[in-house]
Amino acid sequence: MPDDLNWAIGGEAGDGINSTGKIFAQALSRAGRQVFTSKDFASRIRGGYTAYKVRSSTERVESVVDRLDVLIALTQRTVEENMDELHEGSVIIYDGERTMMEDFEAPEGMIDLAVPLKSLAEDAGGAIMQNIVALGAACEVANFPIDNLDEALEKRFGDKGQSIIDNNQDAARLGEEYVQEEYDEEFSYDIETTDNDYVLLNGDEAIGMGAIAAGCRFYSGYPITPATDVMEYLKGRLERYGGHVMQTEDELSAINMALGAARAGARAMTATSGPGIDLMAETFGLVAQSETPLVICDVMRSGPSTGMPTKQEQGDLNMTLFGGHGEIPRFVVAPTTVSECFHKTIEAFNYAEKYQTPVYLVSDLALAVTEQTFAPEEFDMDAVEIDRGKLVGEDEIDTWLNDSDQFQPHFPAADGISPRTLPGTSGGAHMTTGLEHDELGRRTEEQEVRIEQVDKRNQKVETAKEEEEWDYREFGDPDADTLVLSWGSNEGAMREAIGFLDEADISVRFISVPYLFPRPDLTEEIEAADDAIVVECNATGQFADVIEHDTLTRLKRINKYNGVRFKADELAERITDELDTPQEVPT
Repeated sequence: MPDDLNWAIGGEAGDGINSTGKIFAQALSRAGRQVFTSKDFASRIRGGYTAYKVRSSTERVESVVDRLDVLIALTQRTVEENMDELHEGSVIIYDGERTMMEDFEAPEGMIDLAVPLKSLAEDAGGAIMQNIVALGAACEVANFPIDNLDEALEKRFGDKGQSIIDNNQDAARLGEEYVQEEYDEEFSYDIETTDNDYVLLNGDEAIGMGAIAAGCRFYSGYPITPATDVMEYLKGRLERYGGHVMQTEDELSAINMALGAARAGARAMTATSGPGIDLMAETFGLVAQSETPLVICDVMRSGPSTGMPTKQEQGDLNMTLFGGHGEIPRFVVAPTTVSECFHKTIEAFNYAEKYQTPVYLVSDLALAVTEQTFAPEEFDMDAVEIDRGKLVGEDEIDTWLNDSDQFQPHFPAADGISPRTLPGTSGGAHMTTGLEHDELGRRTEEQEVRIEQVDKRNQKVETAKEEEEWDYREFGDPDADTLVLSWGSNEGAMREAIGFLDEADISVRFISVPYLFPRPDLTEEIEAADDAIVVECNATGQFADVIEHDTLTRLKRINKYNGVRFKADELAERITDELDTPQEVPT
């Protein structure tokens, strides 16, 4: 890809790696460049290796690759962790007082720049700015106008006063000037800027933005990696629209508060990760039994138990599809890109209210922490449509009263969807319960009523299958003999992998599935292929299992469960290996 720069900074947790990486990503974005980021961080507050990678180009980027062009190494371990991604022409910026490059066998033609980061930072006002010194040095290496970095520093430190902004801008220039004066290397990078206007956000932020656009007015949640940023985004924003954000004492309180708000008529949501979904399972059943519309976001991480809280995995599919005691109707929607996190969140709220059913919105760590650039028009608020379903007002209430003038909140409608009223609606007073109930919400153990209510609740899913388009996204060659299927965050890496495979004369049809239940019938697509391969980040192939169940066809599987997301060139190589093709995939 032309003008493709792969940059990274690495060090210890607590060294400001995340904020430094985001500053550089924002600087590139403000310069009109496309950006895609990836984070690798330890499950602790201080200590443990952490890194922030930024891939940038004037063209669209959807994934990281196994190549680094510029590396800022704040520790010896950073070099060790990334040496295999360096190549001829790569540049390492490091503090010679902390890192000894002679300990490593570097690729031929790699350039190492020893820059006194700490000393220069102290000259600018404090050692804490050594990362900013390194950013200034990186700007010189990449021939990236440092004025763009100035703007990002203003945004990052704007609330701390002008003197802090000035100190950081001075620190960046000391790094730039040191490389100019001390090294006469001819670096092979020349970053092009454009006039394009982009917004930079991650998946958690996109979910929060989608919730606001969808009319969510109540959010309750307990902090848990990697879902916390949904709450962080909503806090201070939801209140501007008359909403409320509640940080609860645990996940049980979070879903119960959200259920209460939804019963009161507000569009409500909670977000958590796998351990929290476990705790919410009992109330999840109450949500379905009481036919309350609620969105529950599961931002998956590596499990089970505490697992690896800061690592990637798609291990919760079975739990969202089948979790909970008894038979519970539900919808499961899984965004496939950062921008889809916005759009699918809006859909989730509409499904919840239209069908009076809980909706799992399933994301994962890779989507949650990835910052990516988008044109502002990709988030068109004017195009958002809100469907509140069979919400009955006072002018319609008479239609849904029985002979005793009692409202029937669980009326056995043919489509399975009963009328719904908000508290305070004249004539709409009613009760409901987690016990089995009749059309009035009164508990019952009558066999005929039990069968009628179970069938009614399940019919809502069948109605949704007929009314909605449970479709997929398709890329590549529609006539290719090789079919690749995936769900969730694997889409970006696979889309770029198609390009690598094309260069090796391997044609691929790629289907990315955002709807997991109900889901599209892929029987015809699989039968048309010579090879069908399912790509997912788990050990057992949970998505492959359900597709095999649907289609009665054995599928090939590419699984990854080491806690790291798929990369585009890696996927291309693994698909090539799966096909037993002799071509070497370009990287």
